[in-house]
Amino acid sequence: MNREDLEERLELCTIRLKQIPDENNIKEPFVDFFKKEAEFLIDILKLYEKLQKEDMNSLPIEELKKINGSLYNELLPGNYEKCYGDPEYACAVLGDDYGKLFSALYAELRGVIVYAYEDRIWDLTVSLELFLECYLAFEDEETPAPKILKQIIYSYNYDYCREFCDYRLSEILDPGLDFARNIIMRTDLSDLKYLYSYGEYISENEIGVAKFLNSMTQEEIDRIASTYTEGYRLGFIAANKDIKKKKTVNIRFSVGFERMVRSAVKQFEAMGLESVIYRAASHRMNSRGTKIGYFGASPNPQYDFDHKNDEALFLDERMVTRKLSAQHEGFEARKELANVHGGPAVIEVFGEKPFVPKAKKAALSLSKEQQALRVKYDTESAQLTNRYIIGEERSFTIIAYPVPEIGDDFEEIFKETVRINNLDYKKYQKIQQVIIDALDKGEKVFIKGGGKNNTDLVINLHKLNDPEKETNFENCVADVNIPVGEVFTSPVLKDTNGILNVSKVYLNGLCYKDLTIKLENGMITDYTCANFKDEEENKKLIKENILYHHETLPIGEFAIGTNTTAYAAAKKYGIEDKFPILIAEKMGPHFAFGDTCYSWEEDIMTYNPDGKAIVARENECSALRKTDLSKAYFSCHTDITIPYDELGCIYVLTHTGEKIYIIDNGRFVLPDTEELNLPLDEQT
Repeated sequence: MNREDLEERLELCTIRLKQIPDENNIKEPFVDFFKKEAEFLIDILKLYEKLQKEDMNSLPIEELKKINGSLYNELLPGNYEKCYGDPEYACAVLGDDYGKLFSALYAELRGVIVYAYEDRIWDLTVSLELFLECYLAFEDEETPAPKILKQIIYSYNYDYCREFCDYRLSEILDPGLDFARNIIMRTDLSDLKYLYSYGEYISENEIGVAKFLNSMTQEEIDRIASTYTEGYRLGFIAANKDIKKKKTVNIRFSVGFERMVRSAVKQFEAMGLESVIYRAASHRMNSRGTKIGYFGASPNPQYDFDHKNDEALFLDERMVTRKLSAQHEGFEARKELANVHGGPAVIEVFGEKPFVPKAKKAALSLSKEQQALRVKYDTESAQLTNRYIIGEERSFTIIAYPVPEIGDDFEEIFKETVRINNLDYKKYQKIQQVIIDALDKGEKVFIKGGGKNNTDLVINLHKLNDPEKETNFENCVADVNIPVGEVFTSPVLKDTNGILNVSKVYLNGLCYKDLTIKLENGMITDYTCANFKDEEENKKLIKENILYHHETLPIGEFAIGTNTTAYAAAKKYGIEDKFPILIAEKMGPHFAFGDTCYSWEEDIMTYNPDGKAIVARENECSALRKTDLSKAYFSCHTDITIPYDELGCIYVLTHTGEKIYIIDNGRFVLPDTEELNLPLDEQT
C-alpha cells in the first residue's frame, strides 16, 4: 500500500480515536481501559505529528526527558502495579478471562512508541486499527465473550504475519534500514540529547555510559572498538571462514555506547562490511518478534517477564505453519542479502540489579501443546535461517561492559573490564594448552563441588584414535567470545551423569537461587531452584527459561574457565552476581545445555593452534542431523558456571585408572598453570 493510502487510513483512525474519550458506549468495567488506551494512542499521534514536522534535538534536553518519561512512566515499578499492563491488576479489575486478554492487548499497543519514532506508518496504522476493532466489539449492548476478543487478536497476528516477518528480516539483513545507524553516525554525540532520538526508555544507565565514553579520547575509544571488531575478524580466521564473502555485519548494542559503535562502524567498513543495526528481539514473542526496547533497555523487567508468553493467545499449528511459510518466503525474497550477511557483533551490558521475577498466575502461559509448537517453530525457524544465512560461512563476536547501576565504582570497573577484555591471549593460549594436554590423556572428567555446593558430575569424553593429531578440547582465546579464558568440549552423552549445583547464577536477565540440575546419560532428568516457595513455580521458571519448553536437553558443552583475573575483579568489587555469563563462564567450570558449540558446523574440521584436529564436535543428538534434523538441534545453549570458591576439584581419569588433577581445592595444580592462581591468592 502506498504512503498516500496509509495516511488516509491513519487519518480515519485518528478521527475515531479522538471521539472515544468523550463517549459512554462501553459498559463497566471495560470503559476505563478503552478511555485510557485511547488517550495514550492520541498522545502518540500528537508526538508522531511533532516528529514529522520538527527536529526534536532542537528542544531543550529537559523537555526531551519529560517526553520520554511520559511514554514509559506507567511501566515503572510502583506505577506498573496499577496499570493494565500488569496482568494481576487487569484480572482484578476485569476478571481473569478478560483481564489476561486486555493485558496482552495493552502490551501489544506499547509498540506504537517505536513506530512513531521510526515513521513506520503501516505498523502504526494497523496497531490503531486493532484497538478500534476491539473497541467496536464492546460498543454493542451485549458484552462480547472473551473468545471474540481473542479471535480479533488471533486474526491480527495471522493476517499480518507476512508483513511482520518481511520487516523483521529486512531489519536483520538490509543496511538500507538505517534509522539507528543514522543517529550513531550523523548526530553530535557530545550533546546527550541524541539519546532521546530512538524513542527508547532512557535511564541513568544510558546517560552515565554516554557521559563516561564522552570523557575518553578518540584514541581510547578506537582501541576499545578495535578489541570488539578484531574479535569478529579473528573469529572468521580461527574457524577458517572467508570474511571476504561477507558484506554486512549486524551490530547489537545498548543505548549510550554510540561513540564506541561509531568507531566500530568505521572499522568494519575498513574490513569491507556495512553495518546493520536492528531492533532487539522481544522476550514477549509475538508475530512481530519485536519489543519496545531498542537495545535491551527496559523500564521494568517484571513487565517483560509477565508478557513473555502472550503468544499463548494465538499459538496453534495453523499459526506456526503460517509463520514458517512467511519466513521462508521472506528469506527467498532476500536470499542475496542473506548470503552475504556475516552474523552478529554484540555489545552486552551488565551491572543492573539482579532481577528475581515474581511468578503471577494471571500472566499468560503456554499449554503443553503450545510448548511443543514453540519448540517446533524454533527448530524449523533455525533450520531456515541456517539455510539462507549459511552456518558454515558466518561468525559472530560478543563483548560486555558495565553500566553505572553497578555502583559507585562504575568507572573503575569499566576500566578493569577493558583490561580484562585485552588480556594477553598468547599467555593464556600456552597455559590452556597444558590443561588440554592433561585432559586429552583421560577418558572421563570428574567435577566435584566444595563446601555446600553439591555438584558431583562425570563427563564422558570422545575417544581419540590418534592422540598425536587429535584433541577433545578447543583452546579458546579472545575472538568470538571476549574475554580470553576457557577450554571446552562437546561431551559424549552416554555415561555423562550426576548433579550440577550452584548457589546463585544470573542467566539472561534472571537470577536463579540454589539451581540444581540432574543428568543421566547426558540428558536433563530433573531440575529445581529456590526462587519460589512453590516447587511447581521453580520448575516452571527453569523449563521456560533454561529448557525453553523442551522436556529435556542434552549437555552440549563442558568447559574449564581460566580467567582468574576476571574472577578476582568480581570479588574485589563485589559484583560476582552481576558479571554476564560471557565473562562468568570464564570464571570456573561451566556446562551448557542445548546445542553444542559446533551446532550446524559439525562437519567442518576445526584445529587448535598446535595443529591438532578437534574431534569432539558433536554428540549423540547432533549426530541425528544426518537422519532426522528435527531431533538434532534445540535452538538454545545456556551456560551455567560453578565459581572457583564453590569448587572442590576437577580431575581426569585415564584408561589406566590414574587421576590427573586440573583443579584441587579451588586452585589450579598442574605444573605451568600456577600463574592462574595469583589473582585468586590476592583475594585471600
